[in-house]
Amino acid sequence: MKYATEYLWFNTKRHREYINITDSVEQIVQKSGIQEGMVLVSAMHITAGVYVNDAESGLIQDIDDWLEHLAPYRQDYRHHHTGETNGDAHLKSLLIHHEVIVPITKGKLDLGPWQQIYYAEFDGQRRKRVIVKVMGD
Repeated sequence: MKYATEYLWFNTKRHREYINITDSVEQIVQKSGIQEGMVLVSAMHITAGVYVNDAESGLIQDIDDWLEHLAPYRQDYRHHHTGETNGDAHLKSLLIHHEVIVPITKGKLDLGPWQQIYYAEFDGQRRKRVIVKVMGD
């Protein structure tokens, strides 16, 4: 089995942002030369996430609204007693989760017809990264 590891770096302009990283992950898979296997895409920060869904702007806004409804920004999170103000970002990350595994078939991401890979930032405007680890033969 072969492995290839690369990192994607982000410094978002907004506090919350959703970035389609499918093409970047696909390029890393192709560069690896791995034909059959899987790729792990994982946010390396506890206030960000990675998910697979449709690249439709209305749905992306619905996801953001849903997350804000379930984990709204508030002043009274216990986490804020540490001096931080991003308690909601930690909870949003738990809801989205921090990683996905996508199959690789014939050297390409084997996604469904509408599936795309997204980086979800919940405490942005600072430098963060995602690991992309390709595994297979």
